[in-house]
Amino acid sequence: MNEQTKNFWAGVRAELPLLIGVFPFGMIYGALALNAGLSKFSSQMMSSIVFAGSSQFVTTQLVSEAAPGFVIVLTIAVVNLRHMLYSASLAPYLASLSTRWKILLSYLLTDEAYAPTIIQYEKAGLQPFTHWFLLGAGFALWFTWQVSTALGIFLGTAIPDSWSLDFALPLTFIAMVVPVLKNRPAIAAALSAGVVALVAYLLPYRLGIILAALVGIVVGTYLENTSHIEPVNELPIQANLRDSLDDSQTTKEQS
Repeated sequence: MNEQTKNFWAGVRAELPLLIGVFPFGMIYGALALNAGLSKFSSQMMSSIVFAGSSQFVTTQLVSEAAPGFVIVLTIAVVNLRHMLYSASLAPYLASLSTRWKILLSYLLTDEAYAPTIIQYEKAGLQPFTHWFLLGAGFALWFTWQVSTALGIFLGTAIPDSWSLDFALPLTFIAMVVPVLKNRPAIAAALSAGVVALVAYLLPYRLGIILAALVGIVVGTYLENTSHIEPVNELPIQANLRDSLDDSQTTKEQS
């Protein structure tokens, strides 16, 4: 098995725990999209083209409320602004890739694909073929999202309310957030965003989510710039440099 294949399947395996929550989430979307008045084809194509759970749920709500098209497009754009942060975070690890690879990986970049990928990249550092890890994680999520959406559309309104599948969304985000809470700025950002999300829950058009994200970013950035907390883990370049020095020292001692 070559390095490309190893990294691809490593990405798939890292994504598997998150898929447990994603699958019922996709089924819920498929059913809600039909209830909102979207056709089966449009509901499935939104999962294939937009491929963003939060935006798709917001869209179904706005469609059911007969919101203007420009409001829907603007809301989706704002909700997905966080992907700019994701891409900027991954850019140093993917800078050498061709434009085709960057387009493909940007399409597959989602919350659930980003979380295990950035953890892997920070652990392994700059390595050849690690972009295949993101490809594996992203494809596993994409395939699961398409299948679960189709199943939700097929079942439609036949899904009983007693199933309470909506628990899957918060569980998915909890599984994504907890591994990256490594210092006080990150924890404060998560807590402040959570509090604001609860307080602003009743704002129209899900604006509470946007407000919570902005507050979390401001709090985390402020604390990181004003505090002098040592990071829990070394930066990848520091770890690689330390390992290289250790290996060189060991070689000299053996010779």
